[in-house]
Amino acid sequence: MFKLMRRGPRAFASKLALSVVALSTALASPVLAAGKTITAVMHSDLRIIDPIFTTAYITRDHGYMIYDTLVAPDSNFKIQPQMADWKISDDKLTYTFTLRDGLKWHDGAPVTAEDCVASLKRWAAVDGMGQKLLDFTASIEATDAKTITLKLKEPYGLVLDSIGKPSSRVAFMMPKRLAETPPDKQIPEQIGSGPFKFVQSEFQPGVKAVYVKNNDYMPRKEPSSWTSGGKVVKVDRVEWITMPDSQTAVNALQSGDIDFMENLPYDMLPLLEANKEITIEVSNKFGFQTLGRMNFLHPPFDNVKVRRAAFLAINQKDVLDALVGNAKYQKICGAFFVCDTPFATEVGGETLVKGNGMAEAKKALAESGYDGTPIVIMAPGDVTTLKAQPIVAAQLLREAGFKVDLQATDWQTVVSRRASQKPPKEGGWNMFFTNWVAADVSNPIANLSIGGQGKKGWFGWAENAKIEKLKDDFVRAASLDDQKKIAADIQKEAYEQVIYIPLGQYLLPSGWRKSLTGVLDGPATPLFWNVDKSE
Repeated sequence: MFKLMRRGPRAFASKLALSVVALSTALASPVLAAGKTITAVMHSDLRIIDPIFTTAYITRDHGYMIYDTLVAPDSNFKIQPQMADWKISDDKLTYTFTLRDGLKWHDGAPVTAEDCVASLKRWAAVDGMGQKLLDFTASIEATDAKTITLKLKEPYGLVLDSIGKPSSRVAFMMPKRLAETPPDKQIPEQIGSGPFKFVQSEFQPGVKAVYVKNNDYMPRKEPSSWTSGGKVVKVDRVEWITMPDSQTAVNALQSGDIDFMENLPYDMLPLLEANKEITIEVSNKFGFQTLGRMNFLHPPFDNVKVRRAAFLAINQKDVLDALVGNAKYQKICGAFFVCDTPFATEVGGETLVKGNGMAEAKKALAESGYDGTPIVIMAPGDVTTLKAQPIVAAQLLREAGFKVDLQATDWQTVVSRRASQKPPKEGGWNMFFTNWVAADVSNPIANLSIGGQGKKGWFGWAENAKIEKLKDDFVRAASLDDQKKIAADIQKEAYEQVIYIPLGQYLLPSGWRKSLTGVLDGPATPLFWNVDKSE
């Protein structure tokens, strides 16, 4: 079992002092909060605020605050109307969406079908499920101010599931003038139609993000259920405060200086469980998959033999023990599409699960032609759930014979830097680690990092025509059994080519003061509508 490296007492005290200063600065808002305010420490600070530009979950969470979706899933996995309802033609080739009355952008302009068409096109250009939907789409257009008409080339059963997907790159609606921004450039304004408004004047990247209630928002009448139903805002203001030191954040939660902490550190759970003023729950019951991703564009991981050697060197138990260290919250799982789902299989992941691949890794590396090129691994130290993986992987890769350049950074820098296709010597990278919620990886179409689209695909830019062909076969399959077989074939190819390395599953507890009620669960949390606060 690997332990995280410990800081010296002087370094810890210095960082703790800086965190306390950051807390007091963040809470001293230049605009006095009127009415009820929720103060939350999220899993990461917010820097990139365009939810189509990145797959980072903190940006997705920001998106849910200020944007809305055409449709959304409820807790029974059923897609429900949100901004629009729909009709499907008898031949299954035409989907007609009709916007509901009363939708307005935060600047007061009405939401139109043209806005939504532009938003769908921007989202679909870069999202894995969106791209596959476009492959089957003949046209998508606004046929009048409230009607969006999507016509297919052939029947495609994942239309609603794609447009209503709850996580990562969500099909958020935004005004046409913003949605026409190329997806590889960030939008210049934060104007949505959702339940909160973003307070740009108080945004301090790395310190604080502020949202206020959108008084013009008209919630649906149905009860809130996951990301569907009535998004009823019961507070006046939500502040996200950055606290990179978890001890400081835990102390603030216990003292009542903050109301909500998204990621509770596992080693502090006994302390928090003893506090009767704090609720501890796993909001995302489906959990997360953690993974390592290599860069296919540059040496040495452009060589599948070198990728294979690295894969053999790494095992899930060491990673999960360092990341979680609590059997209640961790699970070894060799399934690319998550254990306990219809598409779960262990094919190809035996050494990851059993942890017996090191001897084979050394042999494979010696035969691979590896020339000693250092492996640049980005190691963010500011996110609880991303600290351990690069440290453990670096130790295992060194043991196998790799030279490793472990570069300490923060998560938002990783989010920005991983988009660079430059060589590592010019600011690029060879490997990074991230986490997906189960909803994002539970089938071959949803799983963005399983793709083989090269430079048009996800960071790392794996190119694999066989996987792309199998994904087309998957969506055309006539039965669940056929889909299961194809999913297993995709996993086998993904392991052989080391498209990415799944490193196990885990659950993540959140904590909040008992003064908060109505906190929702689901595959994309936290959500701040439906939450009330007693004074």
